[in-house]
This record gives sequence, structure tokens and C-alpha cells, in this order.
Amino acid sequence: MRTTVRLDPELLAAANVHAAKTGRTLAALLEDALRAFLTRERRRRAKVVRSLPTWGKGGVLPGIDLDNGADLLAVVERTDGARRRARARPGRRRG
Repeated sequence: MRTTVRLDPELLAAANVHAAKTGRTLAALLEDALRAFLTRERRRRAKVVRSLPTWGKGGVLPGIDLDNGADLLAVVERTDGARRRARARPGRRRG
């Protein structure tokens, strides 16, 4: 496909020299450069770490290891059990 692109004259000259040195056409050099740039951008975006919302002071409670699934499950079960017991207490009003 043909298209027109405006390039800085010095950049175009350097690209022509590089294309000649590597035995490629200017079009092939530009295609390769664009593909490499777009691939790098996709990988960079894929590695973006997004922060999750937190409430309160943030951070992990002391003694919690987020890499240990069994310990996390035990903490969740203890917390859920305490909540259920608190709800089951007679005479306790929630406000």
C-alpha cells in the first residue's frame, strides 16, 4: 500500500543509509521498525501493574502472607466465622 509520511530530513537520510547498509529497501526498514515498535508497546502495556483499591489504612495485616493460599483461607474462614457468630448473638442490634 502506498502512503505519504512526512519525516525529518536528517532522520530520512539516516534511515536511507541504514537501509542501504543492511541491504533493504526504505519501505522494508520502515515496516520492520514499525513492527518492532508496536510489539514493544504491546508488551509494555501487558506488563502494566494496576493497583487495586484499598480501604482503611491499606496494606496487609501483620502475619498475612499473600503467597500462602492455605494461610489466607484460614484467615478468611476465621473472619467469616466470627462475623456469623456475631450476627447470631441474640439481642444484638445492628445499626
